[in-house]
Amino acid sequence: MSESEKTLYDRIGGEAAIVALVDDFYERVLGDAKLAPFFEHTDTDKLRRMQREFFAAALDGPIKYSGRPLAYVHQGRGIKPSHIGRFVGHLIETLKKKEIDRHDIDGIIDRVNRYADEITGGGGLDG
Repeated sequence: MSESEKTLYDRIGGEAAIVALVDDFYERVLGDAKLAPFFEHTDTDKLRRMQREFFAAALDGPIKYSGRPLAYVHQGRGIKPSHIGRFVGHLIETLKKKEIDRHDIDGIIDRVNRYADEITGGGGLDG
C-alpha cells in the first residue's frame, strides 16, 4: 500500500501515535487558562479515552467512537468559536511537535473543524 493510500490514522502512526498525541495535546489544553475551566468537573481519564476514540474514528482508524453525540456533551457549556480556535491551535502545535507532515496536519484539522458547530451549538460569531 502506498503512502497516499494509507488512512490518516495509519500515516500518523496508528493507535500508539493517537495515545501519545491525545496525552500531549491535553497537557496543553488543560494548561490553558481560557480552556481549563471547561474541564474542571471532568473525569480526565474518561476524557482522554473518548478523545482517543474520537481521533481514531475521525482519522479513518479501525476504532469507532462510542461516546455520546458531541452536541449533547458540549451543550450549554458556553463554548465559543474563539475557544475552538485555541483548542485547534494547541492541536496544531502538538502535531508539529510530533513531526506530522504538514499535509496530514491540514487533513486532521479539516476533520476536527467539521465538528465545530456541534461543539459550539451552532456556529454564531462570538465577537
